[in-house]
Amino acid sequence: MIGRITGKLISKQPPQLLVDVMGVGYEVEAPMSTFYKLPPVGETISLLTHLTVREDAHLLFGFATASEKELFRDLIKISGVGPKLALSILSGVNADDFWGMVRAGDTARLTKIPGVGKKTAERLVIEMRDKAGAAESTGIPGTALGIAAGPLQEARAALNALGYKPAEIQRFTEAVYKDGMTTEQIIQEALKRAVR
Repeated sequence: MIGRITGKLISKQPPQLLVDVMGVGYEVEAPMSTFYKLPPVGETISLLTHLTVREDAHLLFGFATASEKELFRDLIKISGVGPKLALSILSGVNADDFWGMVRAGDTARLTKIPGVGKKTAERLVIEMRDKAGAAESTGIPGTALGIAAGPLQEARAALNALGYKPAEIQRFTEAVYKDGMTTEQIIQEALKRAVR
């Protein structure tokens, strides 16, 4: 899996980017939320990526922030939501606004996103409501291009990926976190607390 690429931005024509990584040009599709944060052509960029392998193509999707990438991955797991619609959703709203709509059950606002009909909006609200609480509680900020989240946010994201509930993540990390701890140390201490 290609999780991140760093290279020279050769061209940007929404939704497609061309990034030169040591002489190899990667075609990357990105949401408008990422496009708004891109530097001028010729500059070096770093994108978090998701690779989709289909029978007829390998598609690489790029994101400026960890929250965008995670939301994209959550969206494509929903029945009827493919990568193109997920990009459209991310282009229409930022991740925080999307989770706010899901928590509020605001299907009317979701249907204003191109490609999202009433049934899709209802499915998004129903199927993503549990994850909306996790997105709020883990407090994973959108990280700027090439800038990582802090150790506490990274540890919370890792615990979330391991399947812990948002309330548990909050409780474990608050109990063990001290200034200067690395992500690995926070995770180790939180897991020790989880098995007590």
